[in-house]
Amino acid sequence: MDLNSSWELKFLSKLVSFETDSQKKTNYLECAEFIKREAEDAGFAARIHDAQRFAEDGKPRPNVVVDMEAGAKQTLLLVTHYDVVPAGAGWRRPPFTLTIENGKAYGRGANDDKAAIAACLSALRDLRRLAESRVNVRLFATCDEEVGGDLGAGFLVGRMRIRGNAALIIDGSPRVITGASGVVHGKIIIKGKQGHAGYPHKAKNAITYALPFLQEMEKFHKIREKKRSILKAAPGSPHPNIWGRFTLTMLRAGEKENIVPGECEARFDLRLLPEEDPSTAIHELKEYLAKTKLRNKVDAHLEITHASRGYLTPLDSQFVKNFRKVVAGEPIGMLGGNDGRHFAAHGIPTISFGTGRPECNIHGKNEFVYLEDMELLKHVIYNICANWEDF
Repeated sequence: MDLNSSWELKFLSKLVSFETDSQKKTNYLECAEFIKREAEDAGFAARIHDAQRFAEDGKPRPNVVVDMEAGAKQTLLLVTHYDVVPAGAGWRRPPFTLTIENGKAYGRGANDDKAAIAACLSALRDLRRLAESRVNVRLFATCDEEVGGDLGAGFLVGRMRIRGNAALIIDGSPRVITGASGVVHGKIIIKGKQGHAGYPHKAKNAITYALPFLQEMEKFHKIREKKRSILKAAPGSPHPNIWGRFTLTMLRAGEKENIVPGECEARFDLRLLPEEDPSTAIHELKEYLAKTKLRNKVDAHLEITHASRGYLTPLDSQFVKNFRKVVAGEPIGMLGGNDGRHFAAHGIPTISFGTGRPECNIHGKNEFVYLEDMELLKHVIYNICANWEDF
C-alpha cells in the first residue's frame, strides 16, 4: 500500500489523527462524524446513534451505523470500534500521526481497531461497486469498547435493537475465533484499626493483616487454572485449551506516613471460560475467601464491581461453516473479551477476526498494523459477503 495513493491508508491516517481516548472521551464526535461522511460519500446510508443520555459523565457517546443493502434475506453485522487506550509515553513516532515503515503502519489505534474500520469500509465499497454481496451488511463503528462497550455496541444491539443474523467482531488475531472469555472484577477489603504511627501498639495495621492473607488469596489462581474450556487456546499458550484465571491487580492502603492504615484494598481480575456462568465462579471465590479469612483471622469482605459472561458459538453453526470456507485453521478462543458478548447475549451467532498479532504492541507504545493484514482482512470480509449462505 502507498500512503499517497491508497484510499484505505488515507482514511486510516485521518482516523489515527483523532485522539479518541477511551478514558477522556476526547474527539469521539469528530471521529464519528468523519466516518459517517466518508460512508455517505461512498454512497451508503449512515447514521449516528448517540448514547450520551445514558452516560454518567454526560459526554457524547456517538456510534456510527453504515448500511449496505443487497436485497438479501439476511444481514451480517461488522463490528468495529474507534476508541483507543491512552497513548502513554516512550513512543519512537508520534502516536497520533500515522507512520508507514517497512510494511507497517504505526500509531495509537492503528491496529486496535481503526485498521478494521478502514478495511471494512473499503470492502463494502468494492462489494457495492461490483454488486457481488449475497448478504446485507451493517457496519458498526462504536465507542467505549476499551471500557466494556455498554454505551457502544451494547447500546446499539440492546437499547436500539439494531441487530442482524450474525456478527463478525473485527478485533483480535487473524484466526477463526469462536469464543471469548468472560470477566469478573472486584475488590477485597481488609479491615484493621487506624491510629497514630507513633503509637502503633494502639492500632491494628491493615497492611500487616493483608499481606499474608492476600498471599493465600493469590493461590486461588491454582483452583481457577484447573478449569478448562472446550475451546482451544491460541498457539503459544501454557495450556492447549482456554483455562480459568485469577490475578490480583491493584493494592491500595494508607493516607499519610504518620497514620497507621485502618483499611487495605486489593482489586482483582478473574477470567471466565467462554462457556462459564459468572455466578458459579463468584460463588467459588466467596467460599475460598471465607475459608482463608478464618485461617488468617482477619476482617475482610468481598465486593464484586463488574461481571460479564463470555460467549461461545458452536462449531457446527452455519455461520462458522461460512467463515471457515474463507479462513482456514482450527477455531480458537480469546483469553480476553470483546464486544461479541453483547451480540451473543441476544442469540446472535458471533465470530471474531482481526489484524492483531502478539508483536503488534496493541495497548503498548509503538503500536502498529501490518499492511498485508489490512489487505487480508479486506479480502476476508469481501469473500464472506460474496459467498454467503443463508441459515
